[in-house]
Amino acid sequence: MPNYRVSFAKQILGVPFTVGSVEIARARDPERARRAAELRFARQHGVEDWRERADRCEIAAAEPQRV
Repeated sequence: MPNYRVSFAKQILGVPFTVGSVEIARARDPERARRAAELRFARQHGVEDWRERADRCEIAAAEPQRV
């Protein structure tokens, strides 16, 4: 299963500023990765909904970490 990185940004005066990102190690598809990342981001920031801290999220395929 692919790895994903979901970045969250707050838009200020039309310019997006990244406020955090979440790595999802395995997800069936990008939509599931996005949903999992939204929940994790909200928990990390102690809010009910991720939109309280960010305006948008972007999904990108991530390279698997090698050990």
